[in-house]
Amino acid sequence: MLASSEVTIRAAALLLSVMCACAQSGPSAAPKHSPSASSTPAALKEPQALHLSQKAIAQGLEAPWALDFARDGAIWLTERPGRVRVIRDGKLLPDPALTVNVVTAGGCEDGLLGLAVREPNVYLYYTYRGSSGNTNRVSRFTIQGDKLASEQVLLDGIPGGSCYHFGGRIKFGPDGLLYVTTGEGFVASRAADPNNLSGKVLRVHDDGSGREVFAWGFRNPQGLAFDGAGRLYLSNNGPTGDLGLCCHDEIDLIRQGSFYGWPEWAANVRTSFAQGGLPAQRVPPLAESGDSVWAPSGMTFYSPAKDERATLIVAELRGQALRRFILDDSDPARVTGQEVVLQGAGRMRDAVAGPDHCLYALTSNRDTRGSPQAGDDKLLQLCP
Repeated sequence: MLASSEVTIRAAALLLSVMCACAQSGPSAAPKHSPSASSTPAALKEPQALHLSQKAIAQGLEAPWALDFARDGAIWLTERPGRVRVIRDGKLLPDPALTVNVVTAGGCEDGLLGLAVREPNVYLYYTYRGSSGNTNRVSRFTIQGDKLASEQVLLDGIPGGSCYHFGGRIKFGPDGLLYVTTGEGFVASRAADPNNLSGKVLRVHDDGSGREVFAWGFRNPQGLAFDGAGRLYLSNNGPTGDLGLCCHDEIDLIRQGSFYGWPEWAANVRTSFAQGGLPAQRVPPLAESGDSVWAPSGMTFYSPAKDERATLIVAELRGQALRRFILDDSDPARVTGQEVVLQGAGRMRDAVAGPDHCLYALTSNRDTRGSPQAGDDKLLQLCP
């Protein structure tokens, strides 16, 4: 969204498997299968129109980027300047759980980004100043009450850009492994190199072992979501003039070892990139924005009721909306409909389905690219 093309793809996948001496080493190496792709239970009702009430449960945040839920219902979230915040019993705690020394600049896309909770730890993706410039890493921290301590670096040396395309979304899959998106740092050729960590989906164990490149050929992927059958979906930002194109943001169904086009393709359009050696076949997107701009970021599968089939909700920055994609129950690679389900709150950075069948969304109006409204930035609770 053949025989010779299939051989090319398999050769590329083989290149990915030899990246780093540590990949697939030892008993903790990542398994060689994709997440489960079993069908959605037939008993679920078809998706209905969404009618959601809206309530701000946290205000005065500064460029929040990601959120996740703990088992006790507490919400953990990141702010790009380097703070991890906790919302407990519906109230934002005044003191950060952790302050990380990060690189972040006005108008840029670096800083403290992705977060995933897997107790007794919280996992973070952030940018720091390395010896060769801006660099991204993934670390885990131990939860101590409402604080975080004892950093353990799991992934390091992910090249950053001078300002743009840092990726940064992290999610645990149903296989218990951690999935990480990395941007190409505004250096398109990095995404074309299967041995470079940029422009990829990486997968590791929760202790950092068994690193592998799970998929490649992305410009700036900022969203990951697993459906109820364990299939992985991704949002990817299209070009803004680079390689002679604009727009063409995309939503992808991720297949292990596959190439997704960038920089030879922006969604379904060829770019001016001339370098050869990339797979002749790439996986096309499920949906793309065409000549408009979504700038998609975080996303989630959400259902307002346990007996209704979930749909994919995507937070849009430039589009300033939450967009809903309805997928074919018999074909997970086919979108049967889409609609905007929230507008008016400004730039939307993340969306996560809560344990209470409500949808939780972060605004991003104080990231130096938005127009802050009263109370910004906010965590919104959207309930049926």
